[in-house]
Amino acid sequence: MLVRAAVLALPFAALAGLASPAQPPAGGLRFVVKLDPRQVGDPPAEGRVLVGIAKAGQTPDFTNYRPPVLPILGADADPFAADTAVTLDAASDQFPADSLAKLPAGEYSVQAVFATNRDIDLPNAPGNRYGDPVKVKLDPAAGATVTLTLDKAFPDKKPDDTPTVKFLHLPSKLLSEFHGRPMVYRIGVVLPKDFEREPDKRYGLILAVGGFGTRYTAARRLPPDGRFVQVIPDGAGPWGDPYQVDSANNGPYGQALTTEVIPYIEKTFRCGGPKARFTCGASTGGWVSLALQLFYPDFFNGCWSQCPDSVTFERYELVDLYADANAFVNRHGFERPSTRTLDGDVISTVRHEVQLEKVLGRRGRWELSGRDWASWNAVYSPRGKNGQPQPVWFADGRIDKQVAADWKKYDLKLFLEKNWPTLGPKLAGGKVNIWVGDADDYYLNAAVHRLKASAAKLKDPPFDGRILIEMRKGHTDGGWTRQEMLDAMATRMGRE
Repeated sequence: MLVRAAVLALPFAALAGLASPAQPPAGGLRFVVKLDPRQVGDPPAEGRVLVGIAKAGQTPDFTNYRPPVLPILGADADPFAADTAVTLDAASDQFPADSLAKLPAGEYSVQAVFATNRDIDLPNAPGNRYGDPVKVKLDPAAGATVTLTLDKAFPDKKPDDTPTVKFLHLPSKLLSEFHGRPMVYRIGVVLPKDFEREPDKRYGLILAVGGFGTRYTAARRLPPDGRFVQVIPDGAGPWGDPYQVDSANNGPYGQALTTEVIPYIEKTFRCGGPKARFTCGASTGGWVSLALQLFYPDFFNGCWSQCPDSVTFERYELVDLYADANAFVNRHGFERPSTRTLDGDVISTVRHEVQLEKVLGRRGRWELSGRDWASWNAVYSPRGKNGQPQPVWFADGRIDKQVAADWKKYDLKLFLEKNWPTLGPKLAGGKVNIWVGDADDYYLNAAVHRLKASAAKLKDPPFDGRILIEMRKGHTDGGWTRQEMLDAMATRMGRE
């Protein structure tokens, strides 16, 4: 969740002049999306058609919750053949709600995407079709019909390796068996600069988990360290970010990581084993790094979790899944905030964010969008009879208490309390390190406060980890520096 407004990196075609809309209909805007015959699959693909509007000269961002945002429209294509077209207008799913009719007249950039990838739920996933953005004049009062052609496909190409960065697509027997089709575990590996020059040297291993949706290609931005091999897992999966743990919908990601991926990396890149394995990360990475340390206490030798996603669903951001009746409206009858400024001004609400996910998700279902709320839901929820994640709340925000009860196995506070007699000795010696700002953008401090209060009551042995809550710090605004974490890991590795 670190980067909620991740920009969709699509090429922008600067056209000479403006595209000429067809004869306007009787008021309103319509977008007719067609598939170039060269992009028709065999058989024709089914998926979600998205149309995004941006300021002239810019590329539409299909994943941005935060205002100001321009309209994004969504509609299904079942299937999409060369002789068919998908029309999107004010009656289509749209974000923000009712925004198309309120669009000020002017010049805009418009783009269409056709999302079909089953294994990577992102608008720009490999194989998804798209067309370059076009510049067009739009005026809802006058009306217009804009035709957009999908004539390109995002490539499926593994990045090129460098001397210190390796990109791996490791076939996973566990994930393939679960999904019933070939699946790979995508990871980026950052090697020490002296790796090739010192063939007898062994290294520690750090699982460095990025913020929400961070792709394994982010390994290119991670500086090497002479003591560690650093591993960046992919934050993209069939239902969104898979959070690298076993789940009923994503499959056995935790097992695949600990029994297939990390053993392969340690053998291939000369890593030192259990006493030299560590996790770290912020936001999504904060939750994943902590969860893996708790779920596999003997496998990892310490976690550095910063501003973790909700560590107890007593405060799922601000929602109490166990006690509240509705996710969208709080017990006082007001819209529930989801993001805020450092001074506390509300930026967006839960209902507002879920509206974008309804646009992105097949059949207008937020839980199929691949974004934040859908990813959490896919990780924590049971699998429905239709083979899809059961939504933890209904369309109007009412919480499904039966589904919420199933989430308790991923409530890290409850997990610690329930398993402390066996977990406590395995986590002793400072294995757990957690930081959050008390003005976190996403209210994640509320859950950490409850975890800290609970941890203070744990006995036999007492909890000896660190849970730091720093005043007037927002999301990722503080905590340990990278160097402080690496030095602390090296110290643990050296003394054990």
